[in-house]
Amino acid sequence: MENVQKVNVTINGIAVSVPKDYTVLLAAKAAGIDIPTLCYLKDINEIAACRVCVVEADINGVPMRNLPASCVLQVQEGMNIRTNTAKVRKAVRNNVELILANHNRECLTCRRNGSCELQKLCDELGIADVPFDGAKRKAVVDDLSHSIIRDSSKCILCGRCISTCKNVQGIGVLDFTNRGFNTEVAPAFDYSMRDVDCVFCGQCINACPVAALREKPYIDQVWEAIEDPDKFVVVQTAPAVRAALGEEFGLPVGTPVTGKMVAALRRIGFDKVFDTNFSADLTILEEGTELLNRVTKGGTLPMITSCSPGWIRFCEINYPDFLDNLSTCKSPQQMFGALVKSYYAEKFNIDPKKIVSVSVMPCVSKKTEATRPEMEVDGNRDIDIVLTTRELGDMIKQARINFLALPDEEDDSILGDYTGAAVIFGTTGGVMEAALRTVADILTGENLTSIEYDDVRGLEGVKEASVTLPINGTPTEIKVAVAHGTANAAKVLDAVRAGEKDYHFIEVMACPGGCVHGGGQPHVSAKARLDVNPKANRANALYSEDERLVLRKSHDNPEVKKLYEDYLKEPNGHLSHKLLHTHYHKREVYCPQE
Repeated sequence: MENVQKVNVTINGIAVSVPKDYTVLLAAKAAGIDIPTLCYLKDINEIAACRVCVVEADINGVPMRNLPASCVLQVQEGMNIRTNTAKVRKAVRNNVELILANHNRECLTCRRNGSCELQKLCDELGIADVPFDGAKRKAVVDDLSHSIIRDSSKCILCGRCISTCKNVQGIGVLDFTNRGFNTEVAPAFDYSMRDVDCVFCGQCINACPVAALREKPYIDQVWEAIEDPDKFVVVQTAPAVRAALGEEFGLPVGTPVTGKMVAALRRIGFDKVFDTNFSADLTILEEGTELLNRVTKGGTLPMITSCSPGWIRFCEINYPDFLDNLSTCKSPQQMFGALVKSYYAEKFNIDPKKIVSVSVMPCVSKKTEATRPEMEVDGNRDIDIVLTTRELGDMIKQARINFLALPDEEDDSILGDYTGAAVIFGTTGGVMEAALRTVADILTGENLTSIEYDDVRGLEGVKEASVTLPINGTPTEIKVAVAHGTANAAKVLDAVRAGEKDYHFIEVMACPGGCVHGGGQPHVSAKARLDVNPKANRANALYSEDERLVLRKSHDNPEVKKLYEDYLKEPNGHLSHKLLHTHYHKREVYCPQE
């Protein structure tokens, strides 16, 4: 292990030895000293825009000019830092009050009431009134998309969403527009998020410290359906939801709450509670068969997963030459919805028109996916309403359910059974690992016991692996890649396009870390992220559930077997293609719709 070069500094009279590349903000944290922040988001947005983290400092007795921002001020040998002087306290308070002067302060009715980082900072500073009263920027509320609402009256111009969209996702839909007092964060020409090349991943929502960006809510529609005696309302929950829902009720990040989640959904009033994991297992059978057919019969390679709607939209807009590479499988969400209104409806003699199919997803792009024209069969929409993990948390609170006191319950049968392979769908590399578990068994004709593919796990942006399997009787090296975050997806596709990389199978998830860090997951503040990595913690929750399950391969799911035996007959068969597969198309228009 390399020796880390350190420097000696003093912070509020405390001598600290810290790595030379630390900022004063990180050095203070190492000394147990809290410096307030708003615009700061570690490794993503370090631009000193809000001026809330200012300090007084001198180097070997020579005072630094003004009050430098600690988030960008690198430590130096002999530096003496004061974070709590009268001058600093006054400056921080004034800066926050100036932010508030142009901020919509209807906190009690705000979507982020209780999880707002600005609200928390005001409470810490004891700000009870705002002395500055003047003009405010004209408010713009863009709610035209199915997924994201942008509310400029809440925006504090911190730039966290801009940096995330541009530097993490490589898209750059949002930026600072106008100048001076009229500056705001918006798409170019103040277009709606609906009308630009946004993929609705919602990473901007995760980054926003306030409620300037938030998911479009559909809670009222769900309550209305539940209250309608003529409706049969079913719900499915995605793998990543169980790894994060507990955070809405004060549990540590990454606490699995599968059983309590099921119990809460029943008490809310859903007629049947199912698990998207069932259709994740089904996806592996369909997608794995598709991959085997392409490899053995000369189909388009590399085949690329189609589970992530944000990734699909990114591909349609930016890489249409790869559309033939996409798996034709619908996402597990859509597959499940199609089966509820066909197989399940027939089995229990329910009119599909009376079924309201609700999904709870960690993703806001799923809201848009559900509205795609392709996502219906025989006039029945696959999915009627999509909620985020946060929205489910709100519904549980609205129903006055004591979540932490709930017993652990299991999903309803027929479409509720699942394997460990399905659970790990919610994290980057999980779809690939689940597919390899099944494909390896099919090609070798064996029940392999070595099923944990560590090379595709972890949070590295792009992961590569290979496994040797018999193809048409010949041992063949199957090369795979995993990318999470659209910027990393672009790197992989650019390499394939240039002939620099050659793969058989690629997994892509639009969100960094995969679904566990989707745009609909509970908010984790910038300060909390200094101590906790939500991607890793939530992924570990899924891997732990995978390990404790008896069945860990998708093709071993008894209910999936029964589905094929009684209804679908075979993977990639005629009925499977009708219900479970779809097509994608190039998107050419990124301008306001009339």
